[in-house]
Amino acid sequence: MKPSEKVKFGRTDLEVTAFGFGTAPVGNIFREIDEAISDAMFQSAWDAGVRYYDTAPMYGHGLSELRTGQSLRWKDRDSFVLSSKVGRRLVPAKRSEIDFAPWTNAAPFVMEFDYTYDGTMRAFEDSLQRLALERMDICFIHDIDVFTRGDEQPEVFKQAMDGSWKALSRLRDEGVVKAIGVGVNEWEVCHEALKQRDFDCFLLAGRYTLLEQDALNEFLPLCEERGAAVVVGGGFNSGILATGAKEGAKYNYAPAPAEIMERVRGIEAVCAEYDVPLPAAALQFVVAHPAIPSFIAGTRTVEQLNQNLAWFDHPIPAEFWSDLKAKGLLREDAPTP
Repeated sequence: MKPSEKVKFGRTDLEVTAFGFGTAPVGNIFREIDEAISDAMFQSAWDAGVRYYDTAPMYGHGLSELRTGQSLRWKDRDSFVLSSKVGRRLVPAKRSEIDFAPWTNAAPFVMEFDYTYDGTMRAFEDSLQRLALERMDICFIHDIDVFTRGDEQPEVFKQAMDGSWKALSRLRDEGVVKAIGVGVNEWEVCHEALKQRDFDCFLLAGRYTLLEQDALNEFLPLCEERGAAVVVGGGFNSGILATGAKEGAKYNYAPAPAEIMERVRGIEAVCAEYDVPLPAAALQFVVAHPAIPSFIAGTRTVEQLNQNLAWFDHPIPAEFWSDLKAKGLLREDAPTP
């Protein structure tokens, strides 16, 4: 599949490119990216045919939305798809009073969780102001998962299913947005949301990768049944599927445990046999599922972006996937390219 290939976005009338541009890095996560490099990545992605861009108020305390709008402002608005998120309101504050971690030199706002109806409507309008674009096409309720909210998660989830859901459902009914969904780190939260409410889509950070396919049990089949699209980010499991099983490799933001290192070594051995880069396999596996129209990747440099695009387009023989399954390194029921 080419990165620029257009794919139907679930049951909606939207089409997204199979490769999407993720904007967390341009929010200066962990370290700063200057304006010129940020814009160069947007323009390089555009030149490669990428037409789906995802952002959020959280990324850089609004900086990502500001940069996304600046780089896309003079493009034909009908030629690309844009998603952002609700669940946090940004309140102006002195830089000296803001704890930006893990962001660096971000925008001068503090973030406040807010999943009420009014707060969601306000956050939606604020995002459009920062983007300075007339619309977003897709809006996700952000971070109502255990990973982010811990013991508060059940109550936060309930608030979001009431307040944020009601607001986004109204915006969808009025044609202000075309698709509404949930963006989290756990497929179980997406699954519960889809059982409770009529969502169009989900943004899942990891949790469906070469190393994790539990979402095949219940969540992805329900998405197929309901026509809900799933966008996947974090397809490298935060590092190890890009770097391989080398010393210091990260798996889900922590040092990779021994059993994961061993499994990745097994996948790497099959990759070597078929001359397939591990990251290419990781990227292409994700979008082979019929419910997953797009993979979004965030990069720090134009070179990283171009490398991801090349991996996405790298030829992989069908025998490679068969061999992974035969060796017990991939679930038998996992769709493959």
